[in-house]
Amino acid sequence: MTELNNLWLTETIRLREEHAGPLDDLEANRLARAAGGDLPSRIKRRALWLAERDGLATALKHWLQGARLALIVLAILAVISGAGLAFAALGQAPVNVFWALGSLLGLNLILLLSWALGLIFAGEHGASLGRLWLWLSEKLARDAKAAQLAPALLLLLQRQKLNRWAIGVLVNSLWLLAMVSALVILLMLMATRRYGFVWETTILSADTFITVTQALGALPALLGFNVPTVDMIRASGDSALNIESARQAWATWLVGVLLVYGVLPRLLLAGFCLWRWKAGQAALKLDLNLPGYAQLRERLMPSSERLGVSDAAPTQLHRVESGVSEQQTDGALLVGIELDDDRPWPPNLPKNVSNAGILDSRESRQKLLEQLSRFPPARLAIACDPRRSPDRGSLALIAELARSAGATRVWLLQAPPGEALDAERLGDWHVALQQLELPFADCMPLNWLEKGHD
Repeated sequence: MTELNNLWLTETIRLREEHAGPLDDLEANRLARAAGGDLPSRIKRRALWLAERDGLATALKHWLQGARLALIVLAILAVISGAGLAFAALGQAPVNVFWALGSLLGLNLILLLSWALGLIFAGEHGASLGRLWLWLSEKLARDAKAAQLAPALLLLLQRQKLNRWAIGVLVNSLWLLAMVSALVILLMLMATRRYGFVWETTILSADTFITVTQALGALPALLGFNVPTVDMIRASGDSALNIESARQAWATWLVGVLLVYGVLPRLLLAGFCLWRWKAGQAALKLDLNLPGYAQLRERLMPSSERLGVSDAAPTQLHRVESGVSEQQTDGALLVGIELDDDRPWPPNLPKNVSNAGILDSRESRQKLLEQLSRFPPARLAIACDPRRSPDRGSLALIAELARSAGATRVWLLQAPPGEALDAERLGDWHVALQQLELPFADCMPLNWLEKGHD
């Protein structure tokens, strides 16, 4: 994942918490603290973990896929539009050269000037095309969570005024594609059909057209394109010259003007905007003065760590995947969750199996999780009392503990003598643990803890 995507997801998490309230981030904060680094890197690590958990990272992948499809759609429209300009320019016989030139370059030059003025005075011109692309990207992503990504991207880019350059790359690239399409179709039509060229006027003199034609052809002439002679220009005012050299001169002049005033400006501007975009990306960073980030300093920096208040539990359980490798883990550990005093604890354990006690308070849970983040065990057994209901808080704790160990098994304790377990409640435990994809049994996995196998 690129640095821009990391910042993008971080900004999305900030906006989400700003509008919907703090997320359940105890595990994310703990992992960010354990990873170390400066405050921005911890904030990004926390946000990326939350984005993975809540599906925003997947939504970003879907959004990027939708964005690429939207670009393809817009590119196809640009190619079709450019071809339409070429057919419109040569759609009359004989061809009025200045009418054809207006068809090929008129709208392009007007919008180019409008974009340049907007870039200088506002920096937001062209946003309509940008909004169209964002709208298409969101629709093609087909992910409800992708709707949270576009506002975050715009806010992130606006801080460094990168949105103007991103829009510039989009606008100029699409117009470049349209101009290239028009140029290719123009050459194909001229190569397969014979066109005569004239100019017509009611109020302007022939000298005016001679001056304009030579002025427009001056730059293309530097690249080797022909410019009609004065005699050719005067003669073309009456009727299309049936002379091969005159047709070729006008055709070459028209192609050269389209290339120099249509294709090259868009190519240079697209390249300039892309250069500014690339340079600006290197300067992108989090604004730590924003309230959403400033509040995290106390939770993520070691000098001011303190426990926060947990948000509401998620509506569904998340699949457990260990976050540590075999090389990072060592030893075996047994821990109990909210066990009653009537149960003797701890049971007899081999020397190579450690007892982590009973987790019955927020402080004990956080202390153990902090320890596991530094010294993850290779094997972890979690003892639970199936007489209690498998509430989402307990299941979330089991999942978090499991992610901090190489391998995990759950021990569902037997009922005390003279007491029977509730079959329905025990079934709820089985269903919940199956959703977490954690192995469980009604006896302590002693051999597994001691030797790593049954």
